[in-house]
Formats: sequence, structure tokens, C-alpha cells
Amino acid sequence: MRRVVLLVCVVLGACSWRTVLWAGAAQHQTTTTDKAASDGGKTAEQQFKNIKVLKDVPAEQLIPTMQFITASLGVECEFCHVEHEMEKDDKKEKQTARKMIEMELAIDKYNFDGDLEVTCYTCHRGSAHPVGTPMLSAENTRPPAPHVHEHEGESDASLPSADEILNKYLAAVGGAEALRKIKTRVQKGTIDALGHQFPIEVYSEGPDKRVSISHPNGGSSVTAFNGAVGWLTIPNGVHRMTPMEREGARIDAQLYFPLALREMYQEFEVQPGEQINGQTTYLLTAKGEGTRPDLRLYFDQQGGLLVRQVRYAQTPLGKLPTQVDYADYRATDGVKIPYQWTLARPNGSFVIRVTDVQQNVPVDEKLFMAPSEEKGK
Repeated sequence: MRRVVLLVCVVLGACSWRTVLWAGAAQHQTTTTDKAASDGGKTAEQQFKNIKVLKDVPAEQLIPTMQFITASLGVECEFCHVEHEMEKDDKKEKQTARKMIEMELAIDKYNFDGDLEVTCYTCHRGSAHPVGTPMLSAENTRPPAPHVHEHEGESDASLPSADEILNKYLAAVGGAEALRKIKTRVQKGTIDALGHQFPIEVYSEGPDKRVSISHPNGGSSVTAFNGAVGWLTIPNGVHRMTPMEREGARIDAQLYFPLALREMYQEFEVQPGEQINGQTTYLLTAKGEGTRPDLRLYFDQQGGLLVRQVRYAQTPLGKLPTQVDYADYRATDGVKIPYQWTLARPNGSFVIRVTDVQQNVPVDEKLFMAPSEEKGK
């Protein structure tokens, strides 16, 4: 149950429950409002104790980097670290991890011009101990041939343009005029995580404010973005989102996402998509700049609606993916919105099912005040 509560505390934000544990173990270096967020410009070596190989990494990037390692090896923080005393070097695995990080960075530096082509996941594939010897099959069969997409090699001329896909998407949800009429949205429903179900409410205000409040185990957990800063409650405090986490939250909070896409991204590429729940899709990739994540957007070829979004947060050792699948679109006040979405990350997934939607209703502005701001009033 503890893991369920921790997961539900953060699944709506850009962090994983492992981040909560890691950050909790480092409380001696942070305040409850996450001092790291206000220490812009600090390196990992300046912010944390006993940093050996990631000294010059921005402090805010260290925990996402640890997330990437745990996801790549399929382990928990305590695989390398002493619980609650992360700075200690007592475990051999921590020494090995440092050597592996140096090896990865050297391979990419001298073979791929510093691009992260080889990562922890390249060899580990979710296992703490990668297998270096080919496995024998009792049938001595050859491995299956690589899957070739049925549209591979299709010429660009046979695909619609990015503008055509985005225009169809906007029309499918009800059009620009209908979207702009929606000023607020209040959604209520349930969240399913690790076999447990809890109530949840999501409060949105245009253009990009959103607060999710879930109620695991009789308590409450808040994940919020107010258009400028993001935060989420963690055990014994509040975690202020890093710039990378904030950009992911900004995408989720965008009430006018079909309209805002062309403002948020300028570089698009169209490719044949894959079959998703029986729907043939077009894949629209959008390249992010700065801390804004790259996107892979899958649109139903027939109806034009967005059925899947995959975004990638860059860490110093590789990219962390987040996938959101949208389903059960319904017309509400002239706008089609999904009544179900499934969010998956390497550490787990959850499903939100909406049972009630109200739009253009009053929303308490205090919901969008960051904890430190609220205390100052």
C-alpha cells in the first residue's frame, strides 16, 4: 500500500514515485518547498554530497538521471544507495555504476560526437545484469525477422502535411471557436493504479492552469501547474517541479492543446503511424527546444482525433519517455474531450476514468497558488 500511495502522489506530475523516495532521502539538503528549485545555476556537485562523475550536471537534472538509471536497470534506488544515506559509498554497485556512467559517456563522446546513442538501456534492457552471451534455443530456431511497417518506404507525397493533420484534429474536437468558449473545466472520476482505485478531481483554467487532486488511502495528493510554476505534494513536504518536469506539466495543462500546438512547436514531421486499438494512425513528430520535450503524436486517420502522445524528457544519460493514450472521446458543450486516459512511464502506469465534467464553472483561484506564494498572503 505504501508504494501505491507514493505512486498516486506523483503519477499526475512529471516525477516518478522513485523520485519521491530519492528526494525524501536527501531532505537534509532541501526544504519542504524544494530549495533546489530556487538555487538556479547550481551544479550537482554544489547541491548534493559526494558527487564523483556527474559533477557539472545541473542539480535539477540529477534526480531525473537517477530515474533513467532505475528504469534502465529495473531496480530501486537502494540497489546502489544506502537507504536514507545516499551519499555513502558502502555498496559495490554504486562504485560499478560510476564506472558504467564514465564508460557510456566516453563511448558516446568518441564514437557519436557526444550524442547519446549508447545509454544504460542499450545493454541492460530492464535487467540489473545484462546478458552478454547469445541464448540457445531448444528448437535451434533463428530469431524472428525485424518487423517492417506495412507503410515503410511510403513516399512523403502519399502522406498528408502536418498542417492538414493539425487542421483535421482541430475540426474533430469542435473547432477553434468552440474551444475558445471553454474557460474552465472541472472533471471528477477515478484513478486506477497498481490494482487500487481512488477518487480524483481535475481543475483546469485556460490557457494552461491545471490542478489534480487524488485521494489515496483516505488522504489527498496534489499535482499542480499554474502557467508559471508546477508543484506536487510528497511525504512531509512539497516538491517544486524542475524546468524539465514543468514543461511536461505545461503540455498536460494546456486547455487549448489543439490550438496551441503550432505555437508551442515549429518543427513537425509526418510519418506513417501504427495500429493503436484497431485505429490506423498518422505519426506527427514535434521537435522541442530547450527544456520542452520532443513529442510523438498519433492521430486517427479516419476521425482525426489524437489517440496517443509520447514525450521524451532529456537527461544527461538518456531520454525518459512518458506515454499518454486517450480514449472514450465525448462531445461536451460543443467540444470533444477524452473521458479516459492512460499514462505510462518506465516505473508504472495508471488509468483515469472521468465520470462527470462541468465547463465554464467557477474555479477557486487559490488552487493555482503555489504553497510558498499562499503562505505569503
